[in-house]
Amino acid sequence: MTIIVNKDPSDLVWPEDFINKIICGDCLEVMKKIPDGVVDLVLTDPPYGMAYVSSRRKRKFKPIENDGGDLTWFDSFACHAMRASSQNSHLYSFCNEYAMSDYRMLLSQQGFSLKRALVWIKNNHTSGDLSCDYGNMTEFILYANKGRKSLNGKRSNNVLKFARVATLYHPTEKPVDLMGFLIKKSSTNNDIILDPFLGSGTTAVAAKQLGRQFIGIEINMDYCKIAEDRLRQEELFNHDT
Repeated sequence: MTIIVNKDPSDLVWPEDFINKIICGDCLEVMKKIPDGVVDLVLTDPPYGMAYVSSRRKRKFKPIENDGGDLTWFDSFACHAMRASSQNSHLYSFCNEYAMSDYRMLLSQQGFSLKRALVWIKNNHTSGDLSCDYGNMTEFILYANKGRKSLNGKRSNNVLKFARVATLYHPTEKPVDLMGFLIKKSSTNNDIILDPFLGSGTTAVAAKQLGRQFIGIEINMDYCKIAEDRLRQEELFNHDT
């Protein structure tokens, strides 16, 4: 059964405190305890450094932690992601057009080979400046290799059309089917999927649905609890069916 691990990072033990666990803590500290070369896929949606708060939806979320405009932490994340990833593996990092150039540079400096920016096209647009700006229906996903690894299945194009979800759990919640698509393209059964910015747990839910293992790290305990609830519901659903 999925549990939340809430320990000082120095007390974390591999693998019992990591595999199929939600670790509540700062990913830059927690990732230091992941051994070299054990992660088969990094799939994550980090803060974009834009202090995002939506004014559109009825339910108001608190500002995302560490999303205040300073992206200096990303270099440390990229360093640990490179070290922890297995040779010949993939990394996907969501980003927007403002953060993309910084993310690309920092990932490249740590040794990742940037292959392509994927374009996620949503079924509706954001709000923002309604009179002087275009409505935004896209988000970007940086796809990178450590070494060289082939994608699974037939060749897909870089335009991904998945409906935007209702964001019931998190202000920047991603669709499970979108995360599942990326997991299927870049991993196989029982592979370890790492999401250091787990949020409400979508990556972990998609990994579990597809028979993968996961490591989820999230700094906000409220979101850790939401992620745990979602994974428990997934376990109950699979058991019932």
